[in-house]
Amino acid sequence: MDRSSYLKQIRQTIERGRFKDDWESLSQFEVPQWYKQAKFGIFIHWGLYSVPAYDSEWYSRNMYIQDSKAYEHHVKTYGKHAEFGYKDFIPMFTADKFDASEWANLFKQAGARYIMPVAEHHDGFQMYKSEVSTYNAFDMGPKRDLLGEMKQAFDEKELVLCASSHRAEHWFFMSHGKHFESDIREPLEIGDFYWPAAPEPDHHDLFSPAPSEEFLEDWLIRTCEIVDAYRPKVMYFDWWIQHSAFKPYLKTFAAYYYNKGEEWGTPVAINYKHDAYMFGSAVPDVERGQFAELKPYYWQTDTAVAKNSWCYTEGNDYKASVEIIRDLVDIVSKNGNLLLNVGPKADGSIPEEDRQILLDIGAWLHANGEAIYDTTYWRISGEGPTQIVEGQFTDGETKLYTPEDIRFTLKGSTLYATVLVYPENGRVAIRSLKSDSHHFAGLIREISILGFDEKVAWERTSEALILQTSSVTSSVPVVFKIQLD
Repeated sequence: MDRSSYLKQIRQTIERGRFKDDWESLSQFEVPQWYKQAKFGIFIHWGLYSVPAYDSEWYSRNMYIQDSKAYEHHVKTYGKHAEFGYKDFIPMFTADKFDASEWANLFKQAGARYIMPVAEHHDGFQMYKSEVSTYNAFDMGPKRDLLGEMKQAFDEKELVLCASSHRAEHWFFMSHGKHFESDIREPLEIGDFYWPAAPEPDHHDLFSPAPSEEFLEDWLIRTCEIVDAYRPKVMYFDWWIQHSAFKPYLKTFAAYYYNKGEEWGTPVAINYKHDAYMFGSAVPDVERGQFAELKPYYWQTDTAVAKNSWCYTEGNDYKASVEIIRDLVDIVSKNGNLLLNVGPKADGSIPEEDRQILLDIGAWLHANGEAIYDTTYWRISGEGPTQIVEGQFTDGETKLYTPEDIRFTLKGSTLYATVLVYPENGRVAIRSLKSDSHHFAGLIREISILGFDEKVAWERTSEALILQTSSVTSSVPVVFKIQLD
C-alpha cells in the first residue's frame, strides 16, 4: 500500500464531506436510529491469544513479563521465548472449525442485532485481509479473510457488522520481550509484527511518552482500511486512544468515517472510552460496568460472558445467563445498549458455555423482546432498593436484585415494567404508578404479561399499582405490558 497516497485520499474525503476534523464539526454527529433501536449486540474476542487459551487476551504482553504466571506457563508449555515466541502461535491458529454461517445463526437465535468482531487486538494480528501488513489471517495462519466471511454471513441474516480496533496499545504491548533473551529484538521496523515495542508507559499519563508520527499514521491507515474494505456500521476503540498524541488522528478518523457513512447512505457511529472523543461527537462506552441512573445521552456497556477474560481461556469463570438478562434490562431502561462478548476457541468453535448463555438470552428476548427492541426510556428508569455501583470494572460481583426492583421502557403508548426477580406469591407493587404519583397522572387502560396467558388482576391505590398473578412463576425477569390512555 502506498501510505502517502492513502493519507492524501483520507484528506480529500474530509475536504469534500460535511464533517471536518474539528470538534465543532464532529458535534453534528447524531446517534443512528438503527443503533438506538437495536439495544443488544455481540462482541467477539478471537485471535492468536485463543491458541494458548491461558491467562487472558493479554497473553501476548504477559508472556514476556518475567516471573508472571503467563511467563512461567509459556516456558513450561512451549519452551524458551527465544525459541518459541508469540509469533509462533500464528501457524497454530487454524480456524479449521470456523463457520461464519453457523455463528450468524447462533447470534440471530441469541436476539442480537449487531455483531462486533475484534478486527485487530493489542497483539497486532489482523483478522482480515490487509495491504498494510502481511501479519494477517489472510496471508498467515488460517489464510482466510475471517472478517470478510463474517460480513457476508451476517449480511445474509440481517445482522449489522461492526468492528473494533485495539491497535493503539500495540505501541508498547510487546516491549517487555526486550528485557531478556526472546524473539523480540532490535532492529524493529514498520511492518514487523512486534514493531515498535516501545517502553510501556504509565497508562494514565495522557502526555508522555507519546507515540511517534509514523505509528500514529499507521494506526490511522489501518483503521481507515477496515472502514473501506468492510463498511462496519460501528467502530469501537479500546482505551489509550485518550492519549493527547492521538487527538488529531481521532478527529481525522471520525471525519473520514462519518463522511464515508454519508456516502454509503448508512448512519455510522464510534464507541469510545475515557473522554477520548469530545462529548457529543461519538457514543461513550462503559467497560464491564454501567450507570446507576438514567442518562439523557445514549451510551453502551461492553462486558463479557466470563468474568475473568474476554477471550476463551480454559476454566473461564462464567456469569449466569439470568445476571446478563437483568443487566440488559437495567441498561436499556437507562438509555443504553449492551454489547456482550463471547470468546471462540482457536479452531473457530464457540464453547458450549458461551453458546448456552446466548441461547438463554435469546429465549428470553423471543418472549419479551418487545420491551427491549425499538423502545426508549421513560420518565424514570425504574424503582427498587438495589443500588447499582456506577462505573467501569464493577461487574465482578453479582447484583442481589429483589422483587421490588423494577425497570421501565416505553414504546408509543405502551409502558413496559420489567420485574427483575419475580415474587413467589405473584404480588407486584409498582410504586411509581400509584394513584397520586408525580411520575404518572394519566390513565391505564389494560395490563398483560408478555409470554403468559394469565389475565392480570390489578388496582391502582395510593400506595402503588398492585398486580396479582396466580400461576406465573419465573426464574428470569417478567414483563408487564401496560397500555396507557
